[in-house]
Amino acid sequence: MTRAARSAGPLLLGVRHHGPGSARAVRAALEAACPRAVLIEGPPEGDALLPLAADEQMRPPVALLAHAVDDPGQAAFWPLAAFSPEWVAIRWALAHDVPVRFIDLPAANSLAMAQAAERGTDWDGDGDGEAEGNGGVDGDGAGEPAAGGSPAHAPIDPIGVLAGAAGYDDPERWWEDVVEHRTQGGEAVDPRAPFAALAEAMTALREVYGDGGHPRDTVREAYMRIQLRKAVKEFGDDIAVVCGAWHVPALVTRVTLAADRALLKGLPKVKAELTWVPWSHRRLARHSGYGAGIDSPGWYGHLFETADRPIERWMTKVAGLLRDEDRFVSSAHVIEAVRLAETLAAMRGRPLAGLSETTDAIRAVMCEGSDVPLALVQDRLIVGETLGEVPDTAPAVPLQRDLTRQQRTLRLKPEAMERELELDLRKDTDAARSRLLHRLRILAVGWGEPSTGRASTGTFRESWRLRWEPELYVRVAEAGTWGTTVPSAATAKAETLAASATALAEVTALAEHCLLAELPDALPAVMRALADRAALDADVGHLADALPALARTLRYGDVRSTDTAALGGVAAGLAERICVGLPPACTGLDADGAAELRRRVDGVHTAIGLLAGAVQADGEGAGLRERWTAVLHKLAARDTVAGVIRGRAARLLLDEGRLAEDDAARLMGLALSPGTPPADAAAWIEGFVGGAAGGGMLLVHDERLLGLVDAWLTGVSADTFADVLPLLRRTFSVYEAGVRRTLGERVRRGPSAGGPTATATGSTAPGFGPGLDGARADAVVPVLRLLLGLDTGTGPDPGDVDPDNRDPDNRDPDNRDPDTRVQNAEEPLGATG
Repeated sequence: MTRAARSAGPLLLGVRHHGPGSARAVRAALEAACPRAVLIEGPPEGDALLPLAADEQMRPPVALLAHAVDDPGQAAFWPLAAFSPEWVAIRWALAHDVPVRFIDLPAANSLAMAQAAERGTDWDGDGDGEAEGNGGVDGDGAGEPAAGGSPAHAPIDPIGVLAGAAGYDDPERWWEDVVEHRTQGGEAVDPRAPFAALAEAMTALREVYGDGGHPRDTVREAYMRIQLRKAVKEFGDDIAVVCGAWHVPALVTRVTLAADRALLKGLPKVKAELTWVPWSHRRLARHSGYGAGIDSPGWYGHLFETADRPIERWMTKVAGLLRDEDRFVSSAHVIEAVRLAETLAAMRGRPLAGLSETTDAIRAVMCEGSDVPLALVQDRLIVGETLGEVPDTAPAVPLQRDLTRQQRTLRLKPEAMERELELDLRKDTDAARSRLLHRLRILAVGWGEPSTGRASTGTFRESWRLRWEPELYVRVAEAGTWGTTVPSAATAKAETLAASATALAEVTALAEHCLLAELPDALPAVMRALADRAALDADVGHLADALPALARTLRYGDVRSTDTAALGGVAAGLAERICVGLPPACTGLDADGAAELRRRVDGVHTAIGLLAGAVQADGEGAGLRERWTAVLHKLAARDTVAGVIRGRAARLLLDEGRLAEDDAARLMGLALSPGTPPADAAAWIEGFVGGAAGGGMLLVHDERLLGLVDAWLTGVSADTFADVLPLLRRTFSVYEAGVRRTLGERVRRGPSAGGPTATATGSTAPGFGPGLDGARADAVVPVLRLLLGLDTGTGPDPGDVDPDNRDPDNRDPDNRDPDTRVQNAEEPLGATG
């Protein structure tokens, strides 16, 4: 290995973090210089983890995760992608057996400083609460208070300032033109030229802007200088330093060792632990937390990995993606898109086509000007869905190791892309998956969220929406304080939650979660808390909120083989107390209170239906249902009850077959009588036919009720119509388009002049005209005969045959005569054609 001659002093490689051009230049510079040691901006506690970067199982993007031992939620990340200059330097050093070290401020200090800032006790008193971990790699974004009284500035974007000075309005375009596109044969023309130019530019910027609005950089840079001195003393000047270009001027500034140590004196400190965790391109693209803030990690990864013809290969990737989505994209599209991108680059004065040119070309050629398929390209390729991997030997808390073991056993691989998971709880593997996901929910590890899957009335099916985010590793570390395994941690946390719960609904929801998660050791504590809260809580609203979860819990016992007998008595007691206290609670309510109580009535009705089946073995089921039916009759008949609740009670009784249709029409007639205020009448209609499934179909099939609604609405005065219109819009807007159209057609026909009439097609609803339009019905006959195959036979069509010679002149070709219609009706479908 030969070392290129260079000027005295360490080789300072100032980079832009997560920049493929910087990464290529760093690799070329290291190959040319062959330093004896490599120093990298990052927490020095991670030095012991650096050898893992050479492991075959380590696949970027990954991140160094640091968290406080006493408070795992206090954490910071240092992400690294395959195109990050720091990652390239680490891999080069490990491949060439060159010592590599981190030289940034220790995570123990940065976490403590962030913790102090969150508590309002910032050590330097400036109140800057940005955690250093948020800039551990992107050092331009975090730092410590400046010494020497540099002027206070708002945080600046150095790349943005340089781009503006060069006449660019987009910093990303400027960076691509001057760095990313400075290639020849896939490598930088002069690997050291970009670093020298950036160092000169950053020196000029810091002379003008000082710390650039990042005062903590002064402390970080003091620590870097101390570590640089130690490395020079050990290895000599033949070392390379890879850091943010913003820090290069500070590292070459001559400052005494005593001055640097004085800046570090008195820094807060906590005990911290570090490990590698997988990261994702989607997370790199975020600006919140530590997203690197880059808009196109997938595009950057493509530029770094593609040695030649990057635009052609990118267009090929896009074409493959669109073809997979069943869009017609040919090779001609790819050729034309490449030509258009290159033409746009030439017109805009750019050295090569960049992301904006390729995106414009894709929109115009492959997406036919539509942004809908382009959004797919943005999500899948420009940002990307890559999720990194770390080796099994990486340090991890015991809970994380147990979770990883269960994920492999159950074949539930963490993925960055959101996916749907359907579980059949009758299968052992799916039941175990369900238990794991529910236990993680108790631990606040939101890997999966229950979703509405394909329709099923049983309890043996579950649908989940899964997406693994890198932040979940922090949640797992936090949950590790409850136990070393997922079941033990979930049990301990459930017991604590039960003891600290203050609302009855919280305890019943927790009982449901414990049953779903199969935590039998936690159920006794939850049941004690449930009994205590239920005995002390006299609020009917709280009881009504608690009952549905308890009822669901009871019915889950069948499929999950869990003993739920202890819950039956508590649930039945709650239901009895609701039946007694609900009617008085439904009086004297305003509109919001009535709507809330209506929601609770729906929940209680469903819950009692479940309870009636769950406790029927004890002889309580039938009696409970009858008592609830009596409560609904009271609510439907009392004038003092809010209209929306009265209407809803009547509808529930009608659906259950406990209210005759004539009685329902009578109640509607009373509610819509002229003496009822229009607002109350509209509320009754909302409760009866609004919001619930099938409300519109009820009016479609019962024209008597529709006639009552129509007659009431046409009688509302113009002065009050504006007041009831919002209620009516809210009621009917939830209907499906077909139901609304059918109702509109029925109302458009309007009432007949003579009132209800009887026609040849049958009687119609009171107040409405004939229900059958003969001419329109006849127009359907030819199409119907064609669909049934009655006009395609090779021989005589039996439907047209007149065996008794009743119509020798064929005066009734469509069989309108009653006798011929009967004959055709008796012909079995499919007998001909």
